[in-house]
Amino acid sequence: MPRATQPTGLSTLALHGGVEPPHPSATPGDVPIVTPIYQSVNYVQEFGTAEGLRYPRYGTGLNAELVQRRLALLEGAEAGLLLGSGMGATACALLALLRPGDHLLASAWIYGGTHRLLTQEFASVGIDVTLVDPTETRDWRKRLRRETRAIFLESPVNPTCRVLDMRPVRLLTQESGLALVVDSTFASPVNFRPLEHGADVVIHSTTKYLNGHHDALGGAVLGTASYVEEVRQKMMTWGQAPDPFACWLLERGLKTLDVRVRRHNENAMRVATWAEDRKEIRRVHFPGLASHPDHQVAAAQLDGFGGMLAIELTGGGKSADRMLRRLKIWQHAPSLGGVDSLVSEPRYTSHSHFSPDERAQIGIPDGFLRLSVGIEDADDLIADLEQAVR
Repeated sequence: MPRATQPTGLSTLALHGGVEPPHPSATPGDVPIVTPIYQSVNYVQEFGTAEGLRYPRYGTGLNAELVQRRLALLEGAEAGLLLGSGMGATACALLALLRPGDHLLASAWIYGGTHRLLTQEFASVGIDVTLVDPTETRDWRKRLRRETRAIFLESPVNPTCRVLDMRPVRLLTQESGLALVVDSTFASPVNFRPLEHGADVVIHSTTKYLNGHHDALGGAVLGTASYVEEVRQKMMTWGQAPDPFACWLLERGLKTLDVRVRRHNENAMRVATWAEDRKEIRRVHFPGLASHPDHQVAAAQLDGFGGMLAIELTGGGKSADRMLRRLKIWQHAPSLGGVDSLVSEPRYTSHSHFSPDERAQIGIPDGFLRLSVGIEDADDLIADLEQAVR
């Protein structure tokens, strides 16, 4: 039977959003509770028309279309598009806005892979990029050019967990007619929905919290229908479409998004509070702590402080090596946002192409560890960290 009402609650949307009513001729026994995997590259096409063409590389596979509708509902966007990775999403999202000769203003506090994309790859195609200290709000306006087309930022920031105030940037983009593009991977729609704060485009690495199980790679771009169609054209050309099975895994992960992220939030607060009192830890980066420089912004802007935090060990890199070798529950691995707790060292992963001085200047000194807090029992997570840090 068709659904009587459109769900509005976030947790309900994560489970049922975007599901179309069954065909009128379907009987109850024909309707599965779990979406099937349509592991097909080809679909039969009608004669004499391009309407209704389905081809997974075009983002029109059945599994992709369902998740795209669901993510758009979760973010409050007109449309969404799934891509093969978070970096693929970032690249295609920005290339849909920028042309050779254009200028992009971007926060200097961004993921290492994004930094390389903006500073190296975009230069090779004639797109100029200026990186701005996002806390110097006047700098955004000072660095504007006639050729500026968009502003890009990431919040919360990977891996330093800084939270950027969207208000001054939003005012600038609205006054200047620029597109505001926000990577909201760390937050997920449970904790932050950038479109509600004046953003025009939202990007996610769906590999992280949206999937939540460390088993599917993907990215997503959300925005207006016309803009998402531009991104789709870039995706088709650059071959960034996801596989149907990855889309199916993402839909499965989304069903528990709300309950998972709330548990991540709770556990991270517990771990951060413990870490703040340890002499072996020089500094804790977590926006839920009153000591965090962006705590007030985070409290006003976010619905939850997230499952990510970072610590700086008093003993630097040697202490980090020693601690990592002693951990038992926490696993040393890249990526984040899954049910399993992970710890990583940016100096050997996302920021390995930076020199030690360059990393230190952006707040990532040796001894800096990024913690992706999972959904295990918080007491067990803390006990493991405590025995490892001593």
